[in-house]
Amino acid sequence: MDAPIGGKATKMPKVAKVKNKAPAEIQITAEQLLREAKERDLEIVPPPPKQKISDPEELRDYRMRKRKQFEDNIRKNRGLISNWIKYAQWEESQREIQRARSVFERALDVDHRNITLWLKYTEMEMRNKQVNHARNLWDRSVTVLPRANQFWYKYTYMEEVLGNIAGARQVFERWMMWEPDEQAWQTYIKFELRYKELDRARTLYERFVMVHPDVKNWIRYARQVSHESNGYIQNARRIYERAVSFFGDDHLDERLFIAFAKFEEGQKEHDRARVIYKYALDNIPKDRCEELYKQYTIHEKKYGEKAGIEDVIVSKRKFAYEEEVRTNPMNYDAWFDYLRLVESEGNSEVIRETYERAVANVPLIKEKRYWRRYIYLWINYALYEELEAKDMERTREVYKASTALIPHKIFTFAKVWLLYAYFEVRQKNLAAARKVLGTGIGMCPKAKIFRGYIELEIQLREFDRCRILYEKFLEFAPENCSTWLKFAELERLLGDESRARAIFDLAINQPRLDMPELLWKAYIDFEIEMEEYEKVRSIYVKLLQRTQHVKVWLSLVRFETDLGEMEKARKVFERGNGVLRDIDREEVKEERVMLLEEWQRFEAAHGMPEQRDKVARLMPRKVKKRRKIQTQDGMDAGWEEYFDYIFPEDEAAKPNLKLLAMAKLWRKQKEQTENSEDSEEASSMKENDSMSES
Repeated sequence: MDAPIGGKATKMPKVAKVKNKAPAEIQITAEQLLREAKERDLEIVPPPPKQKISDPEELRDYRMRKRKQFEDNIRKNRGLISNWIKYAQWEESQREIQRARSVFERALDVDHRNITLWLKYTEMEMRNKQVNHARNLWDRSVTVLPRANQFWYKYTYMEEVLGNIAGARQVFERWMMWEPDEQAWQTYIKFELRYKELDRARTLYERFVMVHPDVKNWIRYARQVSHESNGYIQNARRIYERAVSFFGDDHLDERLFIAFAKFEEGQKEHDRARVIYKYALDNIPKDRCEELYKQYTIHEKKYGEKAGIEDVIVSKRKFAYEEEVRTNPMNYDAWFDYLRLVESEGNSEVIRETYERAVANVPLIKEKRYWRRYIYLWINYALYEELEAKDMERTREVYKASTALIPHKIFTFAKVWLLYAYFEVRQKNLAAARKVLGTGIGMCPKAKIFRGYIELEIQLREFDRCRILYEKFLEFAPENCSTWLKFAELERLLGDESRARAIFDLAINQPRLDMPELLWKAYIDFEIEMEEYEKVRSIYVKLLQRTQHVKVWLSLVRFETDLGEMEKARKVFERGNGVLRDIDREEVKEERVMLLEEWQRFEAAHGMPEQRDKVARLMPRKVKKRRKIQTQDGMDAGWEEYFDYIFPEDEAAKPNLKLLAMAKLWRKQKEQTENSEDSEEASSMKENDSMSES
């Protein structure tokens, strides 16, 4: 140990004891501390002091230190080009151009394919007005990296700025030998156009469209020639014609013909434009000339006759539809479009012939999803005959043929039967309409046909027939609650409450219903409206025999409360609590809590203090528990937390339940011991018998 200074012992500083070693509620990361320090500027770093150099010796020392620093950085990471660029830029700032060149040359020895390095090098030479050096660098760069378009763009731009047009043209020619992209050719062409070298520009376009034989390039060539002067119109036309022959019949493009036709339209040659459009429409596939049709239509609207354009368009569309339905006769959407087009012409014979051809394509598979679109051909056919042709007999024949064609034993279409019946009603033939609907119900009964038939009879005020139809409907579908409700609503509107009540009684006694809650609610609302409150209570009793859902108990409570029967409502709460207590299921606890909470609100509004205390004693405690989670395969998936409710009544009954369980366990153990003693006696008797026999 070190000797004490001045003869006195040194005292160690007191370390504060940490009383609470628990982790803080809010944890702060190191990144957050750094971010806050940056935001609040807690660590303000002062700028480096400015260094003033006063004599050449000090300047040499400064340059030596900086060069040593740059050389060290390069030695550490020779491939990092940014170090080389910083080094060269610093040398340039010191007016040491030769040294900067030396640094750049050394960097090029390391990575001669780095585009940024070449650009910085040449930019330095241009900044210092070393044109020949910059020209030599550009020449070297395009030789090493001929596919780097940046070098070529900057090289030509420099030559053009310097006024060396011949040199720039020579650079462009060297560039075009590599067949660059379209933008490079366009730059060269625009360069020639800036200096009014039209012949050179046309020659370049000739080379350009051969290197990049795209339709847009031919169009651009022709437009450029046509814009030069009025004397070059023939040349532009020849370019379009050459383009058409160049692509041939196998690679025709609608864009070329549209541009060609618009060119002729601009020259007032409308007949030429029309011939071009027709040639294109005849030779280009129909699926690739939608825009061509559109432009042709616009042209004819401007310069053609109305009848001519309509005939052309309709004939082309008809031809397209004919091709489509010939290729796929089961494409019913194409038939719909074709029929709509034919109907617009108004030729009845052609329309009927087309409809007959369409409906002859019967689906091969007898499944309803394949017939859904097909059946609308028959419906449209019948509607045309009735509304457009005004031929009622033919309409009737169409409906008969359609109903005879549908395989009703497998499926049917209620829409067809209803349309047929409504047609007969419009013809004032009610007997035929009823016969049609009756036939439909007899062959293939459907709910939609029943509803349509009943709606028709209601409109005709034939209520006895409605009752018969409802009875047949309910025999067909007794589980349909909406039918029971509408039947009872009909009887109520007719003023026959007893029949409506009987219908409700029959409905709630059905073994299977699709929406029983709506039916019970409607029955209760009906009796409340009739002010038969005792019958309402009896309905609630029947409903509670079917289900013990908490909503039923709460609905009964609200009913009694609305009548002002608070004691009866309180008894309903007690009965409901007792019934739900006896059901041993986890989900029932939630319903029981809902019931008790509603009871508590009820007593808070209508009860006395002792009644409120009674309900408060029944309220459960909410505790958090854990249970195992198992997958569908029976594997353990960990634990989950859930909330459980502990009712005071259940805790009071637990000692008795525990005593009963112990008694059952004792009885089971006693039976097991008796069975073991009997088995030992039987085995000993068998041994004695075997010994006596021996």
